[in-house]
Amino acid sequence: TPQALAVPGYNTDTSKKEIIIEGDLVIGGLFPVHQKGEGAQDCGRINAQRGIQRLEAMLLALDKINQDDQILPGITLGAHILDTCSKDTYALEQSLEFVRASLTKVDDSEYTCPDGSYAIHDDVPLAISGVIGGSYSDVSIQ
Repeated sequence: TPQALAVPGYNTDTSKKEIIIEGDLVIGGLFPVHQKGEGAQDCGRINAQRGIQRLEAMLLALDKINQDDQILPGITLGAHILDTCSKDTYALEQSLEFVRASLTKVDDSEYTCPDGSYAIHDDVPLAISGVIGGSYSDVSIQ
């Protein structure tokens, strides 16, 4: 089940804005769901045209691909979508989540404890296979 990130009006929440959909292959998404914030705020009003529509297009494409067994038989596409808030520095900070995910994914079978048991670890997201976005050149360059 996807985790939502829509917030009506101005966004005063400083928590991470993301959608996570589990899958065998995970595609990253960077979309300006919110406009730039004012002053110390990173994020402002909802960005319907450039952000929400593109986010919805990616989600629809994932649904269509996952529902058609002829396209990727036996493979489910997932997503890790982050809000760039139309701001290059914020987008860079958000996109580091993709790097962290790929650095922390460890194959359990490679490591065993001295008693022969497997190590217990926290669940970490799968590494990102590719990224769709950002909508602005300065975001993509970051």
